[in-house]
Amino acid sequence: MFVAAVPFTANKAYNLAVYWGQDSAGQQQRLSFYCQDDTIDIIPLAFLPTFFDEGGLPSVDFSNICSSDNNAFPGTNLANCAYMASDIQQCQAKGKILLLSLGGAVAQVGFSDDSQAEWFADTIWNLFLGGSSGTRPFGNAVLDGIDLDIEQGSPTHYPAFVQRIRSLASGTQKQYYVSAAPQCPFPDQHIGDALNQAHFDFVFVQFYNNYCQVSDPSQFNFNTWDHWARYASPNPNVKVFLGAPGSPGAAGQGYVDIATLSGIATDMQNKYPSFGGVMLWDADSAYQNDQYHVAIKNAIRANVPVHPAPSVTPASTPKPSATPPSTPINVAASPQDPRTFGRVRPLQLQHTSAKKDIMPQEKRRLSRFFRL
Repeated sequence: MFVAAVPFTANKAYNLAVYWGQDSAGQQQRLSFYCQDDTIDIIPLAFLPTFFDEGGLPSVDFSNICSSDNNAFPGTNLANCAYMASDIQQCQAKGKILLLSLGGAVAQVGFSDDSQAEWFADTIWNLFLGGSSGTRPFGNAVLDGIDLDIEQGSPTHYPAFVQRIRSLASGTQKQYYVSAAPQCPFPDQHIGDALNQAHFDFVFVQFYNNYCQVSDPSQFNFNTWDHWARYASPNPNVKVFLGAPGSPGAAGQGYVDIATLSGIATDMQNKYPSFGGVMLWDADSAYQNDQYHVAIKNAIRANVPVHPAPSVTPASTPKPSATPPSTPINVAASPQDPRTFGRVRPLQLQHTSAKKDIMPQEKRRLSRFFRL
């Protein structure tokens, strides 16, 4: 008997976002494998780690599933992952939202000015979203939006990038979403300015690998992020997700057992109107950890929040002045630095000047794990 998929609802307080793409436990399956149950609602595809690679185009890396080592478009380092199109469409048919996650712990990201940020937004639109190009990595599959997991580089010009994406999205019938994955120290030093200036639908806060992680109740600061969401965010209906490791090995520190995470998540769900659900890093680790993702989804889905969930406005702003042209590949190549992906990147970041602090500033650890 055919059962219709439940449509995605952005304003729920029990959505589950699970990152996919980095084979963190060494047993990553193809994307469609993780869409066979109803527990996962949002899947950020990790990652697009380089903004301007060979041929002037970005590059993507989905570890054992698809990377430029397998098959790149001629003259570029952009992997041709067209065989993933059917998986993407299968997941979307089941009501899942698929986002392209830009950045990661080891990345070459950032913009020189607003014009470059807007140009790059046009490129992303043409390659992965509602535009057109001869170099679409996922063929005719159209993703549902983008996620900014910016953990290094300059924090400037991201508002222009987000605003351009939204402007392009406003001219279509399809709903597109924009999310970010800040680390829990507030304000986030790399994406904090953009969060204060641009409209985001979801914020997947990484409550691990830092002093404010979920495993330290004395410094866990979900309340700070809820306050930002309700009183400082340009989108007062933005949803804040409690980000946690999917297994003990998925992060350097911050993992808690499922009973502990369930208790904390349902407590946040009841206390804070901005709570949108839980984010896990990542699908591979959670699945190998006794399907940790299923257990946490069951916990937050069974809990009835005391706050009515406000509506979330999908990506939409005034129409763009013009539709961007198809992205060419014969663009002058930007200088490329060697990339070395490691299992853990123990880098310490320099602090940039920030706006008013709510929580004490401490050194952050890069939060994402990579595996080749």
